[in-house]
Amino acid sequence: MITVSDGVAAGTRDDVSGPALVTLLQNADFEVSGPEVVPDTHDRISDAIVGAVVNGADFVVTTGGTGLGPRDVTPQATSMLIDYEVPGLGELMRRAGQGSTPMASLSRGLAGVRGHALILNVPGSMRGATESLEAVIPVLGHAIQLLHGNTRHE
Repeated sequence: MITVSDGVAAGTRDDVSGPALVTLLQNADFEVSGPEVVPDTHDRISDAIVGAVVNGADFVVTTGGTGLGPRDVTPQATSMLIDYEVPGLGELMRRAGQGSTPMASLSRGLAGVRGHALILNVPGSMRGATESLEAVIPVLGHAIQLLHGNTRHE
């Protein structure tokens, strides 16, 4: 779990979405570490994602930096690291958010695969982050099994 936020990294703002996502994932029986907090910079975001994958994470969630602001670079940093994108997950997250606000369509969060790990970008607001993650939780276990070569369909 990685929180991308200049304010949280600087200690001027509390991280609310990171801990909320940790709780959601733990309640869905995922083993979770973090949230690790990094500022909105390509290098720090990339280092955190790669570090999590190298340390054996099957699933990496970032929260923050998915909007249209000049420092919102999480999707760009992620896209440079992934082997391929999983567009249906991003579409599912935006569709879930649009039920609450039309602003969800402005989220550029993406999902992709690096090696055997699924990487998912969700918005930084607690509501946007939790709605996005809740939308994809039902398919995450199966996605991770597929990435590890368990391709039997029953």
